[in-house]
Amino acid sequence: MMLPALSVVVIGRNEGQRLVRCLHSVSAIRDRVVSLEILYVDSSSTDNSMATASAMGAKVIALEAEHPTAALGRNAGWREASSDHVLFLDGDTVLDPEFPGRAFAALATDDRIAAVWGHRRELHPEASLYNRILDLDWVYPPGPAEFCGGDVLMRRAALEVVGGYDGTLIAGEEPELCRRLRALGSIILHIDAPMTGHDLEMRRFRQYWRRALRAGHAYAEVSGRFRRTGDPFWQDVRLANFKRGGFWAGSALLALLLTLLLRSPWPLLAWLTVLFVLAARSASKASWKSRDTMTLFLYGLHSHLQQVPILFGQIGYELGRRRQGPRKLIEYKGASS
Repeated sequence: MMLPALSVVVIGRNEGQRLVRCLHSVSAIRDRVVSLEILYVDSSSTDNSMATASAMGAKVIALEAEHPTAALGRNAGWREASSDHVLFLDGDTVLDPEFPGRAFAALATDDRIAAVWGHRRELHPEASLYNRILDLDWVYPPGPAEFCGGDVLMRRAALEVVGGYDGTLIAGEEPELCRRLRALGSIILHIDAPMTGHDLEMRRFRQYWRRALRAGHAYAEVSGRFRRTGDPFWQDVRLANFKRGGFWAGSALLALLLTLLLRSPWPLLAWLTVLFVLAARSASKASWKSRDTMTLFLYGLHSHLQQVPILFGQIGYELGRRRQGPRKLIEYKGASS
C-alpha cells in the first residue's frame, strides 16, 4: 500500500557528505509514497551544500536571516511544502526507510496525534567516547511524550494552528512547539521503531561542553515562557539543574581547595568516591537503555557532570537576557568534508 504524499524538510549548515547521505536516504523512500517532495533549507553554509542538494533533486531554500536558527529553517521549509504531512530531518541524519510507514500508521490511530517520532541513534558510537555516551541520550521510552526532537513526522494542520516553531529561539524549539500543541489537546507520540541514524561526530571536550551549554540555554529560555502558566514546562528541570550543577561545581572546587590546603589527596578522593557511587546508581536506573555495563557507567558519569555546563548555559542566558543584545547560535559541530 502506498503511503500518503509526503514533504520532507531537511535543514543544515555545512553538512557536506553528511547531507549527501541524508538526501540519499530520503530519496530511497520515493517508491513508497504517492508523491515525495524534498526541501533543503540552508543556514548560511560556506561549503557547496546548496549546489549539492539542488543536484540531488531537492528544492533549495536559502534562509535569509541575520541570525539563522533551526526554528527559522524548519518554518521556511514547512511553509513552502505542499503536502499535508511534513517529515522534518536534520542534515546530519540518515532516515530509516521503514519509519514513514510506521509513523503514518500511528497517525491513523488517533486524529489527536499531531507528531510522531521514533528512535534516533548514533551511526558511529565507536568513533569516540562522546559518541558512545551521548548515543544513550537519544533513548526515550515509547508512548505519549512531552516533546520530540528535530526528526519528526507532523501534520501540517497542527503546525498551521500554532504558527509553527518559535523563530526567536536558538535552542529548545521542538519542546516549546510541543508544549503549545499539547496545550490544545494534541498528542506527541514516540513509537518503538527506528527513525534516524545520527552523526554526532564529537571528538573534543569543547564540543561536549558547548552542547551542554546549549541545553542549559534551552532550559532557561523555554521554561521562562511557561513559568506562570498552569503547565510550567521544564521549570522542574531548570530548578533541579541549579541544585545539581551548583552542587557538583561547588563541591569540586571545595575538594580541590582542601586537597591543596591540607596537602592531602583525601578530600579529592572522597569527592570522586561520591561521584562514582552516584554515577553507578544512575547507570543502574538507565540499565534499560543498554546492556553494556561500561557504557552505562560512563553515561552515569555524564548525567551528573553535564549539570555543570548546563548550569553555565542557564546563567549565560540570564546574563544575555538582561543585556538585551543579539544572541548567537551555540554551535558544537564543525563543517563536514
